[in-house]
Amino acid sequence: MKNQINKPSVFCYGEVLWDIFPEGARAGGAPFNVAYNLMRMGADAHMISRIGEDKLGHDLMKQVAAWNIPTQDSQIDYTYPTGTVIAHIDEHNEAHYDIVQPVAWDFIEHRNDYTEKVGQADAFVFGSLITRNEVSRNTLYRLLEVAKFRVFDVNLRPPFYSAELIKELLYKADLVKMNKAELRLVLDFLGKDYVSEDDSIRFVQDTFKIAEVLVSKGSKGAVYYNGSNHYEAPAVPVTIKDTVGSGDAFLAGFLSKRLVDATAADVMAQATALGAFITSKEGACPDYRFTDFELFCAANNVSLDSISNNSI
Repeated sequence: MKNQINKPSVFCYGEVLWDIFPEGARAGGAPFNVAYNLMRMGADAHMISRIGEDKLGHDLMKQVAAWNIPTQDSQIDYTYPTGTVIAHIDEHNEAHYDIVQPVAWDFIEHRNDYTEKVGQADAFVFGSLITRNEVSRNTLYRLLEVAKFRVFDVNLRPPFYSAELIKELLYKADLVKMNKAELRLVLDFLGKDYVSEDDSIRFVQDTFKIAEVLVSKGSKGAVYYNGSNHYEAPAVPVTIKDTVGSGDAFLAGFLSKRLVDATAADVMAQATALGAFITSKEGACPDYRFTDFELFCAANNVSLDSISNNSI
């Protein structure tokens, strides 16, 4: 694939926060993790969120700016604090979260300039957690009306969702990304028995008129359904450091290729490789350059075209 001249532009909407681990705090939030990895893959990534007027907020924006992610589309809240999540990793290296509420990102207000910016972007990424408060949820719905490619990262975080809400968001999506457990939950919401993976994904596609469905399956790889076609990709085996943000990286790897019209095989190779690469690191936003990712791919026999002259 030839290097593209223009970077794909993506707006990510929702929570930006501090993940508080026993060993310290790390910048995070699912949509922010996607934005971070999109930027590392050479995309033009933007974040719409809201932080508190407090030290945590100032430190967070300083970190975001240092990573070259624009901060002008995020808001300051003078009432509610910057978001935090109390996280811990269990004996299986799986992450568990206590998501504090209410916090600043629950109150993202609509701004007139968002309409044009989101409308012109190549993709708009959102999840379900940001809908737990009606203020941020109403802003999301307004932006979904103007976005031209709506990417729903299901990312269920109990107790902050309902079957009715998830179904409403699925109807609004052009591409849906979920893991295997989330696929089964969606089937439960619809009163549909699990027969097979293919039957399940086709059912979701047909029910909600979704053109593209992306399902990550951990060590079993991933599958991508696009219309009547589907593509499978094996997982890249790695030694797991932690699983924080691996699904977000998988989505970023996918979108950064998908938005420059790469083949499905190349798109899925990059998605699974980036998810594995982040799993081999600590945290959702480890410091790396695209060349580091290329070396990882070469070491693991992943064929990967350079996606951009602008990757860092």
